[in-house]
Order: sequence, then C-alpha cells, then structure tokens
Amino acid sequence: MSLPTKKKMRQFMQTVALIMNCPQVASSFLLLANFEYGGQGEMEVDPIRDLGKITEMKMILNGKGGRDRLLFIMGINTALRISDLLSLTVGDVMDNEGHISNTVELKEKKTRKTKRFPLNESVRSALSDYLTERQGCNRSEPLFPSQKGGTLGRGHAWRIINAAGKSVGLENIGTHSLRKTFAYHVYKMTGEDIGLVQKLLNHSVAKITLRYIGIDRERMDKAFLDLNL
Repeated sequence: MSLPTKKKMRQFMQTVALIMNCPQVASSFLLLANFEYGGQGEMEVDPIRDLGKITEMKMILNGKGGRDRLLFIMGINTALRISDLLSLTVGDVMDNEGHISNTVELKEKKTRKTKRFPLNESVRSALSDYLTERQGCNRSEPLFPSQKGGTLGRGHAWRIINAAGKSVGLENIGTHSLRKTFAYHVYKMTGEDIGLVQKLLNHSVAKITLRYIGIDRERMDKAFLDLNL
C-alpha cells in the first residue's frame, strides 16, 4: 500500500485540525506532515545570503556539538539533499587508513544517480574536528547519529537548522536552505554563472534554478526599491 501524496496528507491533517478547532493541533499536524512526508513538505525556505549570518550560525551550532556544526557545514558546501546527508556513514568520508577522504561518492536517493564530489577545506576541517570527538567509531556507523541510536531523523535535523536560523534573526530557514545556500553563493562567486549552478543542481532549465535560489524574487524586490519616482 503506497503512502498518500504530501499535498493530500496536508489537506487531510488541516481538515482534522479545523474540525477539532485547535490552532495548536493544526500546527503540530502540519509539522508532522512536513517531517514524515518529505522533510519540509511544501514549505518554502530561503538560502542564507548573508555570509555574516553563516558565520554566526556556525558559532551557535558549534556550541551544540560537532555533529550539528558538521551537518550545517557539509550542507552548505556540498549541495547534498538532507536525505543524502543523513544517509552518510563514517566510511563514506574516511579512507581505510583513517584519513579524511578527498572525495565522496554516493547514489542520490531522489534521482538514483551516482554523485561524486570533492570535499573542500571547510568540510575537511569540520570533519577532522568531529571525527576526533568520535575516536574509535566504526566505519559503518552513521556520520550523523541520533542520541537514541541509529541515524539522525529528518525532523530533528530540520529543527536544528531552523532553530539556529531563528537565533540569528532568519525566519524561513530549514534543511533545504543548506542546498539553496550552496547554489546561491556559487552563483554570486562565479559572476552569476547560472549555467554552472544549473548543472551542479541537475536542473533542466536555468529558469528553475533562478527561482530555486531566490534570484527572481531578489531582482523584483530590487526593482521596487530602486525606482523611487
């Protein structure tokens, strides 16, 4: 028996909450739908555009532990979807001699395509710090373990990133913001090479990529603010 679509599940839960006439229940139902049926469901999240906010979030997450900081740093530097990030094992990022790997190769859960990418210095440094904390861990263990055992859940990961975002004054932030942040800053770093970003994200057309990283909205907002008739 297949699961209902995210849209149908959200509609059902909203209806139940309305019948019960309880806003708190409605909110809880929608969060459940988001976490259990696709991470963030249909919720729209933003990239983190301000480099200063990224630094602040790293500091906040560092105070929570190496795992949470690594989740954030890997997310904004690799463009992996949260499902792929959470599926990583220690052996995926460490060679047989215990050294941090230069590259990672995995099969994407959504596309079933093989993805291979290098690890930059920011990721390697965060990995080194974190794996030092976990000395003696088995290569088959999850890279992002839950405190209760097993792999960190998508809902928990979302709450970690969302809370860190709110701590620095950002509202529309979730786990998918990590992938969007990578794309946004590659776009800016390369002099707005949308073709490269499109290829990195495996999008079919550039228009989708521009909308995905919020450039269309950014340009429209700028037009309003710059006009001043």
